[in-house]
Amino acid sequence: MQFQQLQYFVAVAETRHFTRAADLVHVAQPSLSQQIKALERELGADLFLRARGNITLTDAGEALLPLARRILADADTARHEVQELAQLRSGRVRLGATPSLCTGLLPDVLRAFHDRYPGVRLLIEEGGSHDLVRELARGALDLALVVLPLPTPSPALTTVELLREDLVVVSSPDAPRPGRGRRTVRVCDLEGERLVMFRHGYDLRELTVAACRAEGFEPDFAVEGGEMDAVLGFVRAGLGVAVVPRMVAARSGRGLRVTPLARPGLHRTIALAHRSDVAPPRAARELQRMLLER
Repeated sequence: MQFQQLQYFVAVAETRHFTRAADLVHVAQPSLSQQIKALERELGADLFLRARGNITLTDAGEALLPLARRILADADTARHEVQELAQLRSGRVRLGATPSLCTGLLPDVLRAFHDRYPGVRLLIEEGGSHDLVRELARGALDLALVVLPLPTPSPALTTVELLREDLVVVSSPDAPRPGRGRRTVRVCDLEGERLVMFRHGYDLRELTVAACRAEGFEPDFAVEGGEMDAVLGFVRAGLGVAVVPRMVAARSGRGLRVTPLARPGLHRTIALAHRSDVAPPRAARELQRMLLER
C-alpha cells in the first residue's frame, strides 16, 4: 500500500468522481484509476461501486476512509514538524476552541504567543466540543479547548483540566433586573424570564437547559440559534437575558448588565485536549505550555 494511493482514494471518496479527483491531486485520470485498482488488488476488496455517473463507497471503502484520512493527516503533521526551524521561527498550530473561549480566554494568550513566536501561524477553528473532539480524532487539529465532561468520552484523547469558570446572567441595562432586582440570581429565578439561547450543539445551551429542567421548569426562549456575538447583541437590544461565561461578560464592554448566580451557581470545566497516540507538534506544545501556565 502506497501513501500516494491513499491520497487518490480519499480524493475519489470526497468528490465521488474520478476525473474531478484527478484534477484535485494534479494527476492524469488514467493514472489515478490505475493506482486505485492497484490498491484494491493489494487489499483484496473493491473500494468503490462504479456505475455511470454514480461512484459510491463499498463497505470496505467506508472502513478504509477514516483510517486513510488519519494517515494523511498524521503525515501532514509530521511534515510540518520536520519543517519547523530552530527556536520556533516557523511552523503552525491548529487550535480548536468553543466560541465563548475564543472571546474570553484566548485573546490574551494568543497575543502573548504571537509576540514571542511571530513566525508561527495560528489556525483557529471554532466549534462545539463534540465537533472539536471529532476533528482532533481525525487529525485535523493539534489541540482543542473543550468543555468537560466530553459529549462522547474517547480513550484516544488526553485531556488536562485548565480552569473552572463561573457562569453569569447578562441583561440589558434598560430592561428590568432579573431575579426581582436582587444582586444575585438563582436558576429558579429564570423561570418566567425570556432567554436568548444559543444554537443546538453549543455547550452553554445544553448546560443552561439542563439546569432549568433540574429546577423543574422548561426555559422560555425569546430567540434562539445564535453564536456568542449574536446572543450578546440580542441581549443588548433587550430581547431577553442569557447565561454566559464570566470572562465573556467581562470582555463585552458597555451595554450589558452582569448579575452573578447565587451559590452554588453554575460552572463549567474547561480542558485542553490532544490525541493520545500522536505528540502535538513543537509549536503546539509551546502553546499548550503557555495555556497551562496562564
